[in-house]
Amino acid sequence: MHATPTFTAFLADHLIATGSGPEVAAAVRASGRAEGVLVFDNTSGALIDLDLLDQAGASAEPSRGRGRPKLGVVAREVTLLPRHWDWLASQPGGASVVLRKLVEEASRDPRTRARAAATAAYNFLHAVAGDWPGYEEALRAVFSHDRPRFAALTEAWPADIRDHALRLGFPEDGR
Repeated sequence: MHATPTFTAFLADHLIATGSGPEVAAAVRASGRAEGVLVFDNTSGALIDLDLLDQAGASAEPSRGRGRPKLGVVAREVTLLPRHWDWLASQPGGASVVLRKLVEEASRDPRTRARAAATAAYNFLHAVAGDWPGYEEALRAVFSHDRPRFAALTEAWPADIRDHALRLGFPEDGR
């Protein structure tokens, strides 16, 4: 089972909150400083547009789509060559089971996880630190998985930005 998505909000170079979407939105509202706040998805590092308005009256039940939404299954289109469909059809359980197994196996690969972490750090740093001294070298350190070099290159950066980038880019350290 996948963890609930988490987000992090910054105002300039200060971390406001990290948590679920509603938790971060509530913390931003409580700070009284929603103008200029940047919110990032902690999985992808991407800047997101989080609804910071009070959602107390909003419907908690989303509209039902295709697939099995209560199980988290979403129907989407997959385009394959005929020989790929033929191979999938010959596998036990059918195409959906085989594709889910392939995705799960690939997502556990440490190389895939390291690449996703580096990409998340890149997305975050591109949004907040793109013109800072040492930015490009710091990104090289992230993509080469060199935590000590990254830490040295970013030592003079604001602590909240540096520390969040470290958490995104080097999650295996558990820091």
